[in-house]
Amino acid sequence: MIPSLSLLAVFVLIVIASVYFQTVTGFGLSMIVMGLAGGMGIASIATLASVVCVVALVNSGVALGGAQRQLDWPVAWQLTAGVLPASVLGVLVLDALSATATDVIQLLLGLVIVYGGISFAWRPRPLPEISGGASFVAYGFVGGLLGGMFGIPGPPLIFHLYRQPMSLPHIRSLLIFINAVVALARTLFVGAQGQLGADVWVLSLICLPMVALATLAGKRYPPPLSTQAMRRLAFAVLILMGLALMMPVLIGYGKALL
Repeated sequence: MIPSLSLLAVFVLIVIASVYFQTVTGFGLSMIVMGLAGGMGIASIATLASVVCVVALVNSGVALGGAQRQLDWPVAWQLTAGVLPASVLGVLVLDALSATATDVIQLLLGLVIVYGGISFAWRPRPLPEISGGASFVAYGFVGGLLGGMFGIPGPPLIFHLYRQPMSLPHIRSLLIFINAVVALARTLFVGAQGQLGADVWVLSLICLPMVALATLAGKRYPPPLSTQAMRRLAFAVLILMGLALMMPVLIGYGKALL
C-alpha cells in the first residue's frame, strides 16, 4: 500500500538524510530508515527492507563511482567471503533457536557492541597496523551472522574497520561496497521469491532521484569534522545500534514482569 502524500514526503526526507549519512560514514542507511519510517508505520517492515536494498544499490553505485582506487579490493573480497555464507547461516540459526535463547544472544550482542562503542568513542585511536586478512573474514562472518539473525550486519564491520589505520575514504568505500553486496544478494533472493511488490518499486522510484542527489552532496560536501571526530561519531552511532538490539528484549522482559 502506498502511503499518503504527507507520509510520502516525510519518507523521502528520511531517505535523503539517511543516504547523506551513509555516504559520509559508510553506514547507517538501514538503521535510520527502518527505525524512523518503520516506527512511524509508513510501510510494512518487509516493504521498507526491500526499498532500503534498492536505495542502497543506487547509493553505492553513485558513491563508489570514480572512487575505485579508494577501495581496497583484497579486504573487500575478504569481508565478502565472510558476510555472504554467514548471512544464510544466521537465518538458519535463528530458525533453530528457541525464542528465549534468541533473546539472550541478542541481549549479549547488544551489550558487547555498546561496550566496544563506548571504549573506542572515548579514545578513537586506530590500531598501529592493518589487521591480517583472516580478521576481515572473521569479522565479516560475525557481521553476516548478526545480519542473518537480527537484520543488523553493520556493527562488527564498523567496529573493525574504523579501528584500522586507514583513511576515512577507504573505510567508507569498504563499508558501502559490503552494503551493496548484501543489498544485491537480498534483492535477488526476495525477487526470486516474487516478493518485490508494486509498493516497493513505487517507493523506490520516487526516492531514487533524491538518493542520487543526496549521495553526490555527501561526496562533495561532507561535514567539516576531523578524522578523530568522525571516528568518535561512528562509535557513538555504534552504541545506538547496540542499544537498538537490546531494547526490544528488555521491553519484552519488562512487560512480562508487570
